[in-house]
Amino acid sequence: MIEVKNVSYTYAKKTPFEKTALREISFNVKEKDFLAIAGHTGSGKSTLIQIIAGLINLEVGGVEVDGESIKNKSARQKIGMVFQYPEYQLFEETVEKDIAFGPRNFGLSETEIEKRVDESMKLVDLDENLKTSSPFELSGGQKRRVAIAGILALKPKYLILDEPTAGLDPKAKKNLLSEIKKLHRAGVTIIFVSHAMEDIAALASRVIVLAQGKILFEGTPRKLFGQAEILEKAGLMPPPVTQLMLEMRRAGFNVNTEILSIDEAEKEIARLKKN
Repeated sequence: MIEVKNVSYTYAKKTPFEKTALREISFNVKEKDFLAIAGHTGSGKSTLIQIIAGLINLEVGGVEVDGESIKNKSARQKIGMVFQYPEYQLFEETVEKDIAFGPRNFGLSETEIEKRVDESMKLVDLDENLKTSSPFELSGGQKRRVAIAGILALKPKYLILDEPTAGLDPKAKKNLLSEIKKLHRAGVTIIFVSHAMEDIAALASRVIVLAQGKILFEGTPRKLFGQAEILEKAGLMPPPVTQLMLEMRRAGFNVNTEILSIDEAEKEIARLKKN
């Protein structure tokens, strides 16, 4: 379990550019959770996940991974983080070498490295025939999956994905979300950072909403989307199907606004027609 305890962080302290990014943030991420962290630009979500991953030193509060401080290397090694636009970090001449880079730096045997490359490619549904391809010749979605595979090859217990669908076309986005679902079903604990509410509705079992460095909401996506005032305060838009239900409620229809899918919306409209 990851425990975030009363974490606060301020950039450029005691300068004219001082800015508080986080204010007394506390929450837990249990094993096999799928936690989404949502917030508008400047909400503090990027700072928060970098602190969780041990990339920013703590100022106030603490982060523990399975009871061990994130300040310890052994705790940090349990967390893998895939940055927004991770394909920009690809640099090896082949897909295989890029995925193998981390395990090789860990000093693993060539046999183990090859095994991890194969396993990671399967997890993100990359064809093994792409091993010898240049990562720079792949599609945007394939590049993103190579970058994720490179992190998975390190076998992290917890995986942080920062806006993983940003910049992808609709087809590539759909495919990547499907692979992320498979990773979670395979037992990977995921922290998913996004401002796209439709992605959160499709994937997350729990969501935290940040605004101005504070937690505005913590609970299920279904509960969140039924509270338009929280989304509005956080500068977030609900999924289109939820927007439809909210507009119907404003128009005087007695509808359930805690709707996550088109199928649920169709059933709710059918119920109204019967009544």
